[in-house]
Amino acid sequence: MKRIFCFLALLGSLSAGVQATEPDYQLLDTTRVYEMDVVEVITTNAKRTTPVAHENLTREAIVRSSYGTDIPTALALTPSMIATNETGIGIGATSIRLRGTDATRINVTVNGVSLNNPDSHSVYWYDTPDLISSVGTMQVQRGAGVSTNGSGAFGGAVSMTTDALKPNFGGSASLSYGSYNTNKQALQLSSGLIADHWVVDARVTHIGSDGYIERGSTDLKSYMAQVGYYGDKTKIKLLSYGGMAKTYLTYNGVSREEMALYGRRYHTSGQYETTAGPHILADGTHVAYYDDETDNYLQINNQLVLNHRFDNRWQLNATLFYTYGYGYYNQYKDDAWLASYTNLKTDVEQSDLIRSKLMYNHLGGANVAANYTTRNLDLTLGGSYSYYTCPHWGELKWVDGLDSSSLAGRWYDNDVVKHDGNIFARADWCVLRGWEDNELHLFGDLQYRYVHYKAWGVNDNAIWGDEGVTMQPIDVDKEYNFFNPRLGISYIHHRHNVFASAAMAHREPTRSDFTDRHMFAADDSYPEPERLIDFEVGYNYIAPRLSLGINLYYMLYHNQLVATGMVNDGDDALNVNVDRSYRRGVELMASWRATKWLTLSANATLSQNKIKDYVDELRDSPTYGENLGDMTISYSPSVMGSFTADFHVKGFGAVWTTQYVGKQYFTNNEIEALSLDAYCVTNLDLGYNLTTKQGSTVRFGVTIYNLFSTLYESNGYGYSYMWDGERYDEAYYFPQAPIHCLANVTVNF
Repeated sequence: MKRIFCFLALLGSLSAGVQATEPDYQLLDTTRVYEMDVVEVITTNAKRTTPVAHENLTREAIVRSSYGTDIPTALALTPSMIATNETGIGIGATSIRLRGTDATRINVTVNGVSLNNPDSHSVYWYDTPDLISSVGTMQVQRGAGVSTNGSGAFGGAVSMTTDALKPNFGGSASLSYGSYNTNKQALQLSSGLIADHWVVDARVTHIGSDGYIERGSTDLKSYMAQVGYYGDKTKIKLLSYGGMAKTYLTYNGVSREEMALYGRRYHTSGQYETTAGPHILADGTHVAYYDDETDNYLQINNQLVLNHRFDNRWQLNATLFYTYGYGYYNQYKDDAWLASYTNLKTDVEQSDLIRSKLMYNHLGGANVAANYTTRNLDLTLGGSYSYYTCPHWGELKWVDGLDSSSLAGRWYDNDVVKHDGNIFARADWCVLRGWEDNELHLFGDLQYRYVHYKAWGVNDNAIWGDEGVTMQPIDVDKEYNFFNPRLGISYIHHRHNVFASAAMAHREPTRSDFTDRHMFAADDSYPEPERLIDFEVGYNYIAPRLSLGINLYYMLYHNQLVATGMVNDGDDALNVNVDRSYRRGVELMASWRATKWLTLSANATLSQNKIKDYVDELRDSPTYGENLGDMTISYSPSVMGSFTADFHVKGFGAVWTTQYVGKQYFTNNEIEALSLDAYCVTNLDLGYNLTTKQGSTVRFGVTIYNLFSTLYESNGYGYSYMWDGERYDEAYYFPQAPIHCLANVTVNF
């Protein structure tokens, strides 16, 4: 009945969608003619005339997700977007997929600076806790977006800017508490304008939770500090943000059989058997848990942003950035083979042990862009360069039966250096401007990107051979030269906008694609870079009370790296190149302001995601080497959509959201046992805003997640193998919490 209700809600609401609105620019006062902000993103944001499928999140949608959950929660209701989570409540290890592509192919920027890790290409949202509380604008671009800094946008891009500094003294205090001991405390203060030129702003936050998954605890501490200077033509902002994250490892998931025996909250991380363990499993096994099976990370992001306007046509934007990161995670290994740890000198074959994997990274660089604007031409010239270095190594903290002096040394040790630079030229030319707001725009975007990736040393994978055990060697030295063009056209007539574009994008392999290839590839060759040719055609209608949109896309890939379903022991997907593949679909969006107090919106995506003539190259697969024909790309649902009802009257507000995500396969073989069931989940946000006599506002709110207690999993992984002539399919899932809530009180003063 729940699924029928969700389906009818989505079907009946296709006359509504997440409303795309441009940012609201306000004047500081009558003497200043620019917004009280210093971040003007001229390199990564799309405008109404840009022939790119994009969505601007409203300020209200951003704020609603800032009471405790991560940024993927806010992004999940935009077209073709899926949010995943390991702890079951939207906090901790969260990620996103867009049009079926994973987070490593979605370029995320903050003030034009890439947030993706240069090595893994992933965004680890808990490394920048509560970043959403400092975000002013957020735009999602689908497909090959405009020129970006960092790894190429294969599924799309998320462009964020930090919030505008406030002209008056003020601040906010926020407290949240909810199910599974989820809690948040945040304090933000702004100095207001000092001596007509300076503003200082700061925020500190703590977020904690026990998690729905057993031992899925999260402890996040974060900060944001900004200093802004405002001159007549020059604006400068120095900002630093980041935090410390401590999360229990939950990335191994749980099988269907384990859920049936031990419940949906069960997982095995840190678990080991013992004759007198305090916990007894359903089958009578005594177990205990290593309580420091945790991921620990410190990240500090620093930016110096300069905006200078030479005149009413020329503007310069330059950003210097430096990111520091240090992290490690601890693991308990039960009855491990000690020969796999080459730093040990012992005759003992197997023993329990505790190991740590560590990394220490630096990322620095600069983005520069100049913008020339006239009535009919918007021209941007720019480029960026970044340098990244990161050693990876492993240490043993304890081995049962060995003293600490026997544990010296590193059992693996490797280094990475990456140079990443690009130059680009982008032009939006209005070639025709007629009566009744008729405009015809031609758009061109040309980018050259250079990447030099080098990795050397030995990895943590043990290679067992006739002459003993050695650690997997790493010897990668690759240079890539990518040319990424985009051409497009858009026509605007009053409330109507039609656009079409063709774009090419390239992307280099990730660290895991190089280092863990031996675990699944047919040979030891290096992976190839990917190429995407993206065709988009769209139409938008925007009126005061109704907006409609449709977008058709056809994404053709060469050497796309698709997930095999397997992951390494760091939860990174193991990918394999496929020669020819495509994603094509239609995205429907609409929004209807039915009355002044009720707005209905929805979106839906119908798609096909296929590999042409897929040859199974997974070593352990029972169909290894076979041409399986055209197969569905892993983690690519053919149907997804969401519905929102936003009710506001006086100080009271209620927002109902329903999201549907279709079936997904873990592998490219379309195996039913290795799949994720479709799910439909509903959330309800209730809030009341009270204004005091002093002008302060107080918001009391509560969000009820998974209102109908749907039993579903947002993510998983799996693989097949052969044993004694029989095929086995192993699948692991990340269950999400049933109905739960998070209450919040926020005071703005």
